[in-house]
Amino acid sequence: MSTPTLALPRLIRKLQDALGEELCFALNDPSVVEIMLNPDGNLFVERLGGGITQAGEMNKSAAEVAIGCVAHVLNTEVDDRKPIVSGELPLGGHRFEGLLPPIVPAPCFSIRRRASQQIRLVDYLTSSAMTADQAFIIRQAIDRRWNIVISGGTGSGKTTLTNAVVAAIADQTPNDRLVILEDTVEIQCAASNAVALRTSDRVDMAQLLKSTMRLRPDRIIVGEVRDGAALTLLKAWNTGHPGGVATIHSNSAKSALRRLEQLTAEVSRQPMQAIIGEAVDLIVSINRTPKGRRVSEILRVHGFTGNEYHLETHGDVQNAA
Repeated sequence: MSTPTLALPRLIRKLQDALGEELCFALNDPSVVEIMLNPDGNLFVERLGGGITQAGEMNKSAAEVAIGCVAHVLNTEVDDRKPIVSGELPLGGHRFEGLLPPIVPAPCFSIRRRASQQIRLVDYLTSSAMTADQAFIIRQAIDRRWNIVISGGTGSGKTTLTNAVVAAIADQTPNDRLVILEDTVEIQCAASNAVALRTSDRVDMAQLLKSTMRLRPDRIIVGEVRDGAALTLLKAWNTGHPGGVATIHSNSAKSALRRLEQLTAEVSRQPMQAIIGEAVDLIVSINRTPKGRRVSEILRVHGFTGNEYHLETHGDVQNAA
C-alpha cells in the first residue's frame, strides 16, 4: 500500500524533527555533498572543496525515527529482519541509505545530496577539473555518437560529471530522444525529448533496459551499472543505439573494463570482452583528490582482439576517427 496523502506531511515533519534544525539546514546548503551518521552517533558533513568535517551528534532514538520515517514514505519495512532502507529522502529527493542492527552496532545513515546547481563542462575547465583536451574529446565523442563510460570511486563525482555530459548532449544534439534509467533520481536532463525510468522493488534495471528498446531511444543513459544488466546495456549500445552514457564504480579507466567483465560474467558463462570492446568507445575516469575532483584519465577503446583491448590515451584521441 502507498503512504496516504494526508499522512505524508506528518511523516515529513516527524523526519525533520528527528534530523534536527542543523541537518535540515545542511540539506539546503548547495555546498554540501554528503551527510553521514556513524553508529557511534557522530555526524559528518562533506562540502565541496572543504573535505569532511564533524558536525555534532545524533542520538540513537532520533536516528531510528529518521530511518523509520524514510522507510514509511518509501512504502517499505525496516527492522531487524530487513535492516536496510535505500531510496530517495522525501526532503529534496536526496539519496538515502539507512542501516539498523544487527548489521551495524547502532543506527547509521548516509545522505548524498542532489546537486542544486548543474555543473557544465565549461565549469570543469575553469576549475581545472579537466583540461581543454579532455573537454574537446568528450564533446567530440558526443558529436560522433561514441558510447561513454564514466568511472570513479565512491564520492568521486561520477553523477555530477554525467550531468555535465548529458547537458552537452542536449546542447549539441537537441533533436535526440534520450531515455534515462536510474535506481534513484540523480541525472538532470534539459533535453526537450527525454524519458526517465526508475527501478523499483519489482522492476530491476535489466527489465527497464528491455522496455527501453521499445521506447525508440536515440541515446540510452544509465545512472550506474552495477549488476548483470551491464550485458543488456552493452547489447543495446551495439544494436543501433550508439551515443549513450553510463557510470560504473572503478578506480581507473582500465579497471572499468575489468569491472564490466565481472558484471557481465554474472549472467553469462561466455567471456564478453569482444562485446565490451565493441560497445564501449570512451572511458572517462574521475577521482577525488586533495585539491578536489579531477578527470584523471580518458581512454579511447578500439575493440578487443588477440586477448587484449586496443586502447589510446587521451593525448592521441582527438585526432582519432
